[in-house]
Amino acid sequence: MTTTGKIEEFLALRRVALVGVSRNPGDFSRRLFHEMCERGYDMVPVNLIAEEIEGRECFPRLQAVKPPVDGALVMTAFHRTLRVVRDCAEAGIRRVWLYRAAGKGAASPEAVDFCRGNGILVVEGYCPYMFLPGAAFPHRAHGFLMKLTNRYPARAA
Repeated sequence: MTTTGKIEEFLALRRVALVGVSRNPGDFSRRLFHEMCERGYDMVPVNLIAEEIEGRECFPRLQAVKPPVDGALVMTAFHRTLRVVRDCAEAGIRRVWLYRAAGKGAASPEAVDFCRGNGILVVEGYCPYMFLPGAAFPHRAHGFLMKLTNRYPARAA
C-alpha cells in the first residue's frame, strides 16, 4: 500500500530517471520532466528511441544510465511496466514510482508484486504533481478530490 511516507521518501531523492518520457515536447510526461528539473531534481530521461530530451542525454534502458539514479518514475504503458521494474532491479534501483493519473497508468499488479517481492519501495499510482509543494491548482484539486473519495494515500504509520 502506498503511504504518504513512501511518497515523501521518493520525492526526497535527487537523481531520478523518468522512464517513458516522450519525445513530444507537449506531452504530459515532458511537462512533468521539465517541472521536476525546475525544482532541482537531476532528471535522467529514459526512452528507447530518443538520443536527448531537453538537452539531457537520453538512455534506452536503466542499466545504461551512468552514474546510476536513486529512483525511477515510470510512465510507460501498462503492459511494459513489468519489464521496466525488472530493469530497475537489475540496475540496483530500490525506489520506484509507477505513475497513474487516469486510466490504468503504469501500476500493473504484476509490476507491483515484483517490486514488493524484490525489496523495492513502490509508489503505486498517483501523479507526483499532487504532492509537489506549490503545484498548480488542477493538481491540488486532483489531490483534494482523492481525499474526498478516500483514494488519497494513508498517512505513514
